Amino acid sequence: MELSELLEAMQDFLNLQLFNLQDTPVTIMSLVIFIVFLSIFLFLGSFTRRFLQGKFLDKFELDSGLKYTLGRVAQYIIVILGVLISFQFVGIDLTSLAVIFGLLSVGIGFGLQNITANFISGLIIMFERPISVGDWVEVGGIEGGVTEISIRSTKIRTLNNTSIIVPNTQFVENNVINFSHGDPTFRLDVEVGVSYASDLDTVLKALNEVAVEHPKVMKSPKHQVHLTEFADSAWDMQLRVWIPDVKERYILRNEIHQAIVRKFEEHDIEIPFPQRDLHVRSSVDLPVQTGNGKKSKE
Repeated sequence: MELSELLEAMQDFLNLQLFNLQDTPVTIMSLVIFIVFLSIFLFLGSFTRRFLQGKFLDKFELDSGLKYTLGRVAQYIIVILGVLISFQFVGIDLTSLAVIFGLLSVGIGFGLQNITANFISGLIIMFERPISVGDWVEVGGIEGGVTEISIRSTKIRTLNNTSIIVPNTQFVENNVINFSHGDPTFRLDVEVGVSYASDLDTVLKALNEVAVEHPKVMKSPKHQVHLTEFADSAWDMQLRVWIPDVKERYILRNEIHQAIVRKFEEHDIEIPFPQRDLHVRSSVDLPVQTGNGKKSKE
């Protein structure tokens, strides 16, 4: 087969009509052009998002969540424009797109409700910003840091470095605890019991020293020490301190616990074991039957 015949056969193949869309013939060539243009705009949208988040927006005093939202919105705008332009290049006008959207609406009615709900929820999250990238949240029993918000789901990274994909509807329809929404500081409450034989002033002094000496405890707001309850075998004390980052609360709780043990040993303050008093009552004298059938008392 000559080269001209091969080119002619290839041209016939590319011009092969697959179907019509409102009197507009859709060929293999038009699909290839559509895919190429769409790929270019997808790459351009991704590049724009990375550029905005990495270099351009760093020049402004914006929080990381707002930078992420602006980058994502710019990406989606470019992709939507790319889809519209790609359709125009293959000869499909916007009136023809109405047919496609009509077909999609039928599909939504038959089982794409969840995808649509997650998409709308993703837009709500990005524009309303109840959560942002970098926030520490708890939803549905899952706790971790928000690392990515997409149009369908949100990625959360837990303390044990596990990534969990959570549908966006979970953040719109359910109760969400956002520990660091607008402010990452956190009040850490540490409870400890001390013996009733302890000197109260010494206990207060020891707990205050623990708070003052720890480098991660904030000076303002100032820490507080409370005697919260008179328990069965101990005074229940509570040390309330403020820490700068809620993500570190488990680490700092452990460090403060250890510091309390060492400080109590230094001041001879006892952390008592739980105690229970057992009262034994003497039994009532009962008659005992003897061998002759008579009853006697012991």
